Order: sequence, then C-alpha cells, then structure tokens
Amino acid sequence: MVEKGSIAVNGTSLTVSAVGQGYFEVSLIPTTLRETTAGVLAPGDPVNLEVDIVAKYVEKMVRG
Repeated sequence: MVEKGSIAVNGTSLTVSAVGQGYFEVSLIPTTLRETTAGVLAPGDPVNLEVDIVAKYVEKMVRG
C-alpha cells in the first residue's frame, strides 16, 4: 500500500492519504460518507479490503 495509491474498502475505491506501521488513512468527502457504507462504520468494524497490487510492485521496483 502506498500514499496516493488506491484501496477498496467494502467495494468503494478510495485514495490512500497516509500509510504507517500497521495502519493507513483515507480522506472521505461528504458525498462518499453519505452514499456508501463508510459513513456508518465505527472503529473496529470488520471490512473487506482490496489493495492496489500494481502500486506495490512499482514502489518495489523504484526503491530497488
């Protein structure tokens, strides 16, 4: 997972705004919160994640 890459959370494609040890952040706009399940999620709720695997390989190639 890389910053500015994408991740799907419960089928909603989002842009990763930060990545740290054991966590990631996304920025949500009011429309996304209103029109998806993101607005009703609470910390600790289970979600389905799908990571942009291409970004992972590109980052690995660039960093050597």
